[in-house]
Amino acid sequence: MTMQLDIDPHVDSIVMPENLKVGLIVSEAKKKCAEQNRICDYAGFALGQSPFPVPGPLEKALASNADKGHYSVADGIPELRKAIANFMKRHFGVHVTPSRVVVGPGTKSLIFTVFTMINGHVIIPSPSWIGYTPQIKLLGKHFHILYTRPEHNYRIQPQDLEDLLVRLALENKQHLLVLNNPHNPTGIVYSREELIEIVEVCRRNNAFILADEIYALSTYRFEEFTSLASLFPEGAFVLNGLSKDRSAGGYRLGACILPQYHSKKLKLDFMKIAATVYTNVSTPTQYAAVAAYEPNEEIEEYFRITRDIHRIMGQFSSDQVNNMDGIRATVPQGAFYLFADFNRLAKDLKRKNIMTSNQLETSLMAHPHHVATITGDSLLLRPDDYGARLAFVDYDGKAAYERYKMNPPKSPAEEREFVRE
Repeated sequence: MTMQLDIDPHVDSIVMPENLKVGLIVSEAKKKCAEQNRICDYAGFALGQSPFPVPGPLEKALASNADKGHYSVADGIPELRKAIANFMKRHFGVHVTPSRVVVGPGTKSLIFTVFTMINGHVIIPSPSWIGYTPQIKLLGKHFHILYTRPEHNYRIQPQDLEDLLVRLALENKQHLLVLNNPHNPTGIVYSREELIEIVEVCRRNNAFILADEIYALSTYRFEEFTSLASLFPEGAFVLNGLSKDRSAGGYRLGACILPQYHSKKLKLDFMKIAATVYTNVSTPTQYAAVAAYEPNEEIEEYFRITRDIHRIMGQFSSDQVNNMDGIRATVPQGAFYLFADFNRLAKDLKRKNIMTSNQLETSLMAHPHHVATITGDSLLLRPDDYGARLAFVDYDGKAAYERYKMNPPKSPAEEREFVRE
C-alpha cells in the first residue's frame, strides 16, 4: 500500500524564487545549445548578486577563525554585537547599544523572524523585492499591497499609506510596513524629508517598520543616506548584513537593530526562535564578521570603489534602456537594480500574445532575445503592468575593481569606456 503524503497548504502557496527559477532555465538552455554545438549567450539581468570578491580582511579573518567549532550564543557573540553597534554610530550617526543588536543567518532569516513575531497585517509596497511575499504566505499571515506609481518614481506617498492604514485599523490595531531603502527593484533612495513624513504616518497609526537597509552602504551619494534607526528608533526593525556591500552573500550573516523600549522583550523572543530553529549563526563566520564591522581602511576603500562602480554601471544601464523607444527606466541612486516600464508598448506586446507581465519575462528569455529579467507576480505587479527588474551586475567584478583602482574614470566619457571594457 502506498502512503499518502499530505503537505501543509502554506508550502503549496509559494513557488521557487523567481531569480533562481530563471537561473535554472538559462542554465538548461545553455546546456542544450552546447549539446547542439550552438552558441547560446544570455544577458543576465535576473540575479542580484554583488560581482566583487570578498574584501581581503574578511576573507583572512574567516580563515584565521576556522578553529571556532563551538556553539555560541543565540543572539550573536558579544564582540560582534559591539562592533555592529559601533559601525552604526560611525557610518549612520546612530547610537545603538549592543543589547539592541541581534545577529542572524542572513537578513532573509531575520526578516522571517520579524514576520513570525509581530502581530498585525503586513504592508508591502509594489514593486517589491521578490523575497517578502513568499515568507508571509508561508506563515499564513495577512498582507496588503501598497501600489506605488511611476509619476512618483515608485516612492511611497504618505497620504496613500495613511489611507490604507486607516482602513486597516478597522481590522487590526497594529501593522508592519516593509520599507526597503535603497530600493530593490527600482534603485531609488528616500530622502530624509520623505522618510520623516512616512514615519509620522506610522506613528499616528501604530505601524512598525521593517527597515530593510541591506543596500545602505551602496547608496551612490552615501552622505545623503538616512537610516530609519535615527528617525524611528522606537518603531523600526533595522536590518543590514554582509551580503551586498561586502559581497559575502554566502557567509549568511545579517544583523537587526531592535526598536527602543521594546528591545528587552524582543531580544528574548528572538533568542527563543533562534535557539529553536538554528541554535546560532556559524561561530567562525561571526568571529570573522567582527573584522568586517570594525574600523578598517581597506574595507572603507572597498565601499567607496564598489559603490562608485555600481553608480557608473547603473547610470549607463539606465541611459541605454531610456534610449529604447517605448521603455522608461528608473535612474538608480543606490544598489544595483533599475526598474523598466514597458507599458507604452502594451498594445504591441498584446499583438504578440504577451498578455501579462509574467509572460513578458518568458518572452524576453525566449529566442532570439535571450534577456533574463524578473517581472510579474514575483515583484507584486498587477497582471497588466508590464514592468521588469534589471540587475546590472553580470560582469567580472574582480577585473572591474582592479581596473577602477588602477585608473578611476574621471569624466562621463571615461565612465562609458569603463563600462564597455
